[in-house]
Amino acid sequence: MSALRVLSPVADALAWGRPVVALESSVLAQGLPIPANREAADRMTSAAARGGALAAITAVVHGVCTLGLDQEELERFLQRDGIRKVTARDLPVAVAQRADGATTVAASLSIASAAGASVFATGGIGGVHRGAPFDESADLDELARTPMVVVCAGAKSILDLPATLERLESLGVTVIGYDTDEMPGFFTRTTGLRLPARASSAREIADIHRAARILGRAQSTLVVQPPPADVALDAGTVDRAVEQALGEARAGNVRGAAVTPFLLAAVERATGGRSLAANLGLLEENAYLAGAIATELARDDQR
Repeated sequence: MSALRVLSPVADALAWGRPVVALESSVLAQGLPIPANREAADRMTSAAARGGALAAITAVVHGVCTLGLDQEELERFLQRDGIRKVTARDLPVAVAQRADGATTVAASLSIASAAGASVFATGGIGGVHRGAPFDESADLDELARTPMVVVCAGAKSILDLPATLERLESLGVTVIGYDTDEMPGFFTRTTGLRLPARASSAREIADIHRAARILGRAQSTLVVQPPPADVALDAGTVDRAVEQALGEARAGNVRGAAVTPFLLAAVERATGGRSLAANLGLLEENAYLAGAIATELARDDQR
């Protein structure tokens, strides 16, 4: 049995040079509650299509790394029974044990790149944790060695955002603000953290990424886009919610892979559900922008 599968419509699109946008599955199986996870899948898939691209969810299905889920598989992942959370280091274990695994950003990048995709959309990347600089997401290392375009709303608000931006610089990851000069804060549009570069169109981002490939850069091109203004939260609200969530995590001795979904759920409670609306909105917008970028890259390849 092969350790890598590309769903037939996705394989056809890649073979013919048509635009494809890879999506993660952990946000559906662990990050968002039921039934919001189904809404997220629908909105992201439709948004990528509006941008001109085919959406393909990454996962491990019965021990096979896959780019693209069929409907039955998607339903199983949305119901999340027996679905483990899988980051890049866990892929060999999940394959050998023939497990079902929802892939984080790091694992999704590994699978999507191996399958031949060049654009990936997510909500927020992982980064350096608050109060624990030794606790750093595997997403950062994967961004440093995977030459894809990654569209997100910055790093998750529960993280140390200044430290995360510094680590991205140290790792040589090109960070581009889409219509912004500041690093967005996932739920918030501004953080006061100045970005090194700005772009205002999918065409410009495609040109930057192509230049990186010509130069032999191994890192991802990280595109950060603020959440939609109509659902974004103010920084004060988010900071208070995160501090409350961190306190709950410490009191409950929450550790390891359970920390991020726990904190996001706690922030949702503290904001009266407003963070969930922001999350859904930014996931949709990121998928649309990723679709537009993938379309521009595919147009270049066909010239």
